[in-house]
Order: sequence, then structure tokens, then C-alpha cells
Amino acid sequence: MDLDLLNETACAMVAPGKGILAADESTGTIGKRFASINLDNTPDNRRDWREMLFRTTEAMSERISGVILYDETIRQKAADGTPLVKLIQDAGSIPGIKVDTGAKPLAGADGEMITEGLDGLRDRLADYFELGARFAKWRAVINIGQGGDDGVPSQYCINTNMHALARYATLCQEASIVPIVEPEVIMDGDHSIERCYEVTEFALKTLYRELFDQGVVLEGTILKPNMVISGTTNGERAGVEEVADMTVQCLANCVPAAVPGIAFLSGGQSDEEATAHLNAMNANYELPWPLTFSYGRALQAPPLKAWAGKAENVAAAQAAFDHRAKMNGLAALGEWEAEMEKELA
Repeated sequence: MDLDLLNETACAMVAPGKGILAADESTGTIGKRFASINLDNTPDNRRDWREMLFRTTEAMSERISGVILYDETIRQKAADGTPLVKLIQDAGSIPGIKVDTGAKPLAGADGEMITEGLDGLRDRLADYFELGARFAKWRAVINIGQGGDDGVPSQYCINTNMHALARYATLCQEASIVPIVEPEVIMDGDHSIERCYEVTEFALKTLYRELFDQGVVLEGTILKPNMVISGTTNGERAGVEEVADMTVQCLANCVPAAVPGIAFLSGGQSDEEATAHLNAMNANYELPWPLTFSYGRALQAPPLKAWAGKAENVAAAQAAFDHRAKMNGLAALGEWEAEMEKELA
């Protein structure tokens, strides 16, 4: 374990005005996104899409601190033979890797999930380090019961997922790879923002107890949480200021100041909604850690639509990616304004 390298990498991942591009979609997930633009889900098309993003110089060099990759992508080469990892490194960004193998139904807990992937992880991490990865990601999935069902999530679900996250984090640090710990409370459902707060607080407090118990060095970690937000089908969804206030309050109650930074997931929010929420937190509060973004769809949806799988659209797609990266980079500084969204038009 190289503690200096872990801390140096973690701090670089949350550098001012920069955030993380989540490009770690599985083959199945990216296939669904390609279907929206009527594009075949082939290895070459997946390579071309990701290569186009990684070659977007302005976004990658100025706004993207790190890129989370999928196992296929970290081994893939661009059309000219350059490893995609090298494209990321040449842009001044840090390659990372998703190492969990997905969320599966949790035995004995109807409607709840457990993330798998610990078997063989030590050897996979050593391989990924040699391939250039300097951080990793593991996502736990926490559902909230609908219709006022307070039994979901269960303590059993929270405990097993946070224990697995801590085991993963320990193995990452042993390999000198920074673990992103991601306890995602899913926003799907009819729950209130208050219920999201309760569940998020429960998950985070359990997570940090497990990390402490398993000897994880917090200075070499990054937290990737959900924002505290109303369920998608709740008829009275909280506004931007309330989301920012409750999210900051929850984090302040749960996250030690030793953590180098927090990079939010978008969790299904619209592009501008995720940006507005992040900006409100940074503009209105003094915090012990940097708050930035680790977005997938909220960074990729506009360029994917602009690209549509056609070579003649590459410049437009890269401009769309530049714009979204810039907007979120400004939000990470608390300097975004809604009027700026018109700049690309």
C-alpha cells in the first residue's frame, strides 16, 4: 500500500473545477443507450464512442479529472492503435475501473439487492493497476420502499452492502488503488425527500463504521453518494435549494472531514437538474471537503444524441460534451448560472 500515492490520486480526482466521467457502462447498458440512436452495439461502435469522448481535448484536459472504465474499455485501443488508457493519460486525466460485477437480488430480502464481485478481486486489482488504473468504483444499490413501506431498506440490506463496500475498499488500498465507495440510494419511487434523507443517513453512517472497522484509510478514498432528493414519482418534489440544504446537512452529519472529496452520482436526474443541485451546494455552503460530480448519463446524453453514430457529427458531439463538462465544472466551483446553458445553442 502506497499511502502517499493514494492521497495524491484522491486529491487530484477532486481538483477544483474538475470531476469524474463515468464511462463504465456494461455492454448491456451501453446497448440500451445505442438503441436510442439506432446504433448497433458492436465492439467497434463502443470503441468509437468512447474514443470520441476521450479525444475531446478541452473537456478532458480542463474539466475531467478521471474516467471510470469498464473491463472491455481499459483493454481497448483506439482506431489508430493507441490504447484508450493512454488517451486519457495524455489528456491529463486519471484512468479508473469499475470492479463490481453488478447488483443481484439479496437472498431473504424481497425487493433488495446485494452487489457482487469480491471473489478474485485482489488478482483483478493487480491486473488493473498494471493496465494503468489508479482508482476503482464499487456501487451498492439501496432501494426505498414505496407506498410508505418503511421495511425497505432493511438493516440486513444496509449492513451487507456496506460491509462489502468496506471489503472492496481495503483490497483496493492494498493494491494502491483509490476506492470510490458508492452507496446509491435509488431515486426511483414515490418517497419524500425526508425519507431519502433518513435512508441516506443510515447508509452513510453504516458505511463509515464499516470502513473504520476494516482499517480503511479515509484520506485515500472518495465518496460517491446520491443527493438527498424526492422520489421520481412523488407529486411534490423538493426544489433546488431544499435538495442542496438537506444533502449538505446529511453529509455534514455522516462524512468525516478526513475524506478528500465527494463526487456525486446523477442518479437519473436531468442534465441541468444535476448541475443546478451541485452548484447550489457549492455556492451556498462552506464545506470541509470539495463537492464535485461523477456523472455518466448526465454528461453523455447530449453528446450521444448529437453524435447519432455518424462520423460527420463528431465535432458537434464533442462540442456538446465540452459544454456539459464546462457547466458541471463551474457548478463544482459554485459559479454556474442557468443562463450559461444557452451558450451552446
